Amino acid sequence: MNKPSMASGPSVWYGRDLQQRTDWIRTFNNAELAELDAAVHAFKASGTPLAGISPVTFPLPALGTVLASILDELLEGRGFAMLRGFPVERYAREEQAIAYMGIGSHLGAARSQNAKGRLLGHVKDLGLDINDPKVRYYQTSRGLEYHTDSVDVVGLLCLKTAKSGGESFIASSMTLYNEILARRPDLLPALFEPFPTDRRGEVPEGMQPWFDMPVYHRHEGRLTCIYMRQYIESAQKHFPEARRLTRAQAEAMDLMDELANDPQIHLSMAFLPGDMQFLHNHQILHSRNDFENWPEPARHRHLLRLWLAPAAGRPLPGVFAPRYGSVAPGRRGGIVVTGTTPGVPLEAE
Repeated sequence: MNKPSMASGPSVWYGRDLQQRTDWIRTFNNAELAELDAAVHAFKASGTPLAGISPVTFPLPALGTVLASILDELLEGRGFAMLRGFPVERYAREEQAIAYMGIGSHLGAARSQNAKGRLLGHVKDLGLDINDPKVRYYQTSRGLEYHTDSVDVVGLLCLKTAKSGGESFIASSMTLYNEILARRPDLLPALFEPFPTDRRGEVPEGMQPWFDMPVYHRHEGRLTCIYMRQYIESAQKHFPEARRLTRAQAEAMDLMDELANDPQIHLSMAFLPGDMQFLHNHQILHSRNDFENWPEPARHRHLLRLWLAPAAGRPLPGVFAPRYGSVAPGRRGGIVVTGTTPGVPLEAE
């Protein structure tokens, strides 16, 4: 058997090389902000429902060209980008949502983020208990282990920051692959075996309450990663009928986490209000640390989230279908259950 080849190209990067650089941050200029402002007010005046926002209903003649290059960087480059300088404090919540979803529509189609069919997510501590099997980590102040979301591209818009903590960390899963290949090649095959992963109560019709998915896949010449250890371990705890993990799979996850937490490998970033972070889940893992909120509820940490499916998304193997609903680019990913209607809540639920 031939030794697996290493991942290569711009998707392989080390945080130590990028931490002191700013070329991964794109700051809006005044002309772009003026174009965006005009588009927000025109869309609002049109009366079009937010669920119907698109490049047609939210045209950005100049900024759209910039966003096309950002999308190319996400799908074919490093796999992440930060857009900075959007003045969130000038806008009411509906206008913040219009601006963010309008920008997102130029990157991909919005996908449902939960069983309620919500196209706009709110990352905010709702005081919920993560031990409840239907609660997800983004609804708490708990730190998140390195993971991917179940869609091609995830975006976050920072509205308000925490009193302390809540920093974002990202790591290239392509770099992790290379490091595992170099350090423990014996563990690599285990990452290509199925890992049962808890759906956290959001179960499509006819599906099990977990899905089986390898962490790494090779398909049509591309290496792809999907990884949610907290929900993998939850499936082992809550579903005894789910496949038991092997010792090699557990060791491989330990090594992935150790590598991702290495400051030489990951890139840390503290959000500023108005920052928009976009990540390509197939090649980027992300996490955050615990945070402490301000005592005043109006100042609590709050981010808006988008799950996006670009029409130019990479080919995915059929094994993604039980989680993504489809493997067709532009129409895949998200959480879709029977009886839900797409909606855009302006406040956390």
